[in-house]
Amino acid sequence: MDAVLKNFKAIPCPSGDRCTAPNCPWQHSWERSPDIPGPGSEPVPSEDHDGPRKRRKISPDPRADLSQPISRPVTSKSSTSAGIISPPPLKRKAPSADTYPDSKAFTSPNSTTLPRPAVPAKAPTAIARSKATPRKPETLNPRHLKTSAPAAHDFRFKALKMLHDQLQRLNNELKKSTTDTDKKLLLSTQQLVWMALDEEEKMATDKPSIYSNVIKNRIMNLKRMNVAKWREERTTEIKKQEDRKAVASGKAPATKPNLGTPREIVTGMTPEEEVAFLAFLLTPVSKLSQYGYVTTVPNNQEIAKAREGEEAAMGWEVCDRCDTRFQVFPGRREEDGALTSGGHCVYHYGRTYFPQRSVGEMGQPSKQYRCCQAVVGESPGCVRCDTHVFKANAPSRLAALNPFVETPPNSLAPKDRAVCFDCEMGYTVRGMELIRLTATSWPDGKELLDVLIHPIGEILDLNSRYSGVWPEDIVNADPWSSLKASEYANTDPVVEDGKPKKKKMLIVSSPVVARDLLFSLISPDTPLIGHGLENDLNAVRIVHPTIVDTVLLYPHKRGLPLRYGLKMLMETQLNKAIQMETGDTVVGHDSAEDARAAGELVRLKVEEKWKIMRGQGWRLEDGVFLPPFATGKKAAIGGTLTEKFLEEEGN
Repeated sequence: MDAVLKNFKAIPCPSGDRCTAPNCPWQHSWERSPDIPGPGSEPVPSEDHDGPRKRRKISPDPRADLSQPISRPVTSKSSTSAGIISPPPLKRKAPSADTYPDSKAFTSPNSTTLPRPAVPAKAPTAIARSKATPRKPETLNPRHLKTSAPAAHDFRFKALKMLHDQLQRLNNELKKSTTDTDKKLLLSTQQLVWMALDEEEKMATDKPSIYSNVIKNRIMNLKRMNVAKWREERTTEIKKQEDRKAVASGKAPATKPNLGTPREIVTGMTPEEEVAFLAFLLTPVSKLSQYGYVTTVPNNQEIAKAREGEEAAMGWEVCDRCDTRFQVFPGRREEDGALTSGGHCVYHYGRTYFPQRSVGEMGQPSKQYRCCQAVVGESPGCVRCDTHVFKANAPSRLAALNPFVETPPNSLAPKDRAVCFDCEMGYTVRGMELIRLTATSWPDGKELLDVLIHPIGEILDLNSRYSGVWPEDIVNADPWSSLKASEYANTDPVVEDGKPKKKKMLIVSSPVVARDLLFSLISPDTPLIGHGLENDLNAVRIVHPTIVDTVLLYPHKRGLPLRYGLKMLMETQLNKAIQMETGDTVVGHDSAEDARAAGELVRLKVEEKWKIMRGQGWRLEDGVFLPPFATGKKAAIGGTLTEKFLEEEGN
């Protein structure tokens, strides 16, 4: 068909130069070659050889001189034969280096921090708006939402009016009893309208499914609120605005909000009784293999198949940080001694998030990285490392490097003690390997084991930001011995220049030695406590039947594989902060701190669950938990009624 249409280009268009059809298949005078005139037409004058002739655009300006020819740039293709040609991109001035300051990103021993990518300008926030452009007055009418409205307009208007009435009532009462210090707490008529509109819009946008309940609860809370409570709320809000303004202007660093008084855990039990109560909290992992929990030891056939796959791959892997394909060379490449190919690794170490909207800001903000606040898709990364790294997840492949084993019997393991443990991993040419193992007793939190480990493969990256293990820690570590272990355990931190000095570590020769040390402390009946235990158990290559995982004790509202982080759980459940950085210095996680934190969360769950069970009729007699309406130790832990209760709880 295209070949047939090309033949029409040799025939003049019946409409001549008056043709206005787009992509007309006929020939026109401005499409003819200057050397080959069309039939019945005169040769094109030489003064028009500077480019193809175009139809002149009629200007609406009567003063425009249409007698002058319109100059056009010479193009290699005709606009009618090849479609409309896009104009060249605009030449915009590139932002200078001072426009966006460098991000405070992590710099590992083999990495460098790249400049922060340019972030597009956003709508002015409420703080900046007060200085730049005054906020436009608004009426008490629900704002238009870009998404679907969570309720009818009539309902939104009535709710908004009631919300505004309560805000106005509290403001008027505060005005009657105001002092000189309270004058800044008062709101003008327009500010009350803005506050009501902002609150109503936030409820409609953030929680549309429960919008009606949320706004009703807010109205009722305001209705019950007295002047003293309103003064306190206004004071807190103004303090937050001043803090945000100071951070935005660079006068104050971003600080973590006060978590309040740490929660005290009172179970009402002895330590031995708390350990016995863990039978009600044990995590059944038999049905969780799809989420990384290894419940059976991989057999020899599976391991052999995994090794065949590694040989066939010839060392090619996918980077765990930037998704680049690269090749690893265990034992180093002969020609140049390299451990990996693919050059440098550029990536973002922070997770993505949607930043909170400022007051009055409309629309959904762009997703950003927490590490440098760069918009997703606009920068390849803010950290540059020397090598790519990878991580193996399949149990058979993990077992090909270091076999899994079940926890062996141990008659020396105490029966009245549980063990909290946490592992730290780093990247080697064999994947992600164990580099630190920490175990503490539960519920007292005393240190039982804390050692560094020489991995099997050559180290690519210690992952220090998260592992907390730095090259100098391994270099300065002393070889492990039982005498030194007892000497180093539970020692008070040394303080130098007002700061705690980093603990000196012991190191063992291999992951197998570290696993044997852990086996000397536990038996199959010893409850192992931790957060995300599938990662720690897989790193040590252990299949343990008795575990208490805080990921499953405090499940995410949307279920696995989503989970709450240990840091967030400590803040929300116990008002305690862990994994904190010291100023601008990156310290990394402390596995001993994480192990004890998981133990505290388990004690909190023991307190809450025992309170519920006592309300159901359970009681504790001579260290034995008796179910409702049961007498004697026959129905205690291990009895028929209790086993039935535990089975129902597990299901």
